[in-house]
Amino acid sequence: MSEASQARFGVVNFAETWNGRLAMMGFVIGLATAVLTGQGILSQIGLG
Repeated sequence: MSEASQARFGVVNFAETWNGRLAMMGFVIGLATAVLTGQGILSQIGLG
């Protein structure tokens, strides 16, 4: 099966790779925002 015809949704390596990358980006952005604003992540979203 060629790369172009493989499934891109569901539990496949392609989707899991991008899920991990986006989760890492979200964590780094949240951490950077916490450092820049002086507020924790939970207080930024109104839970702390």
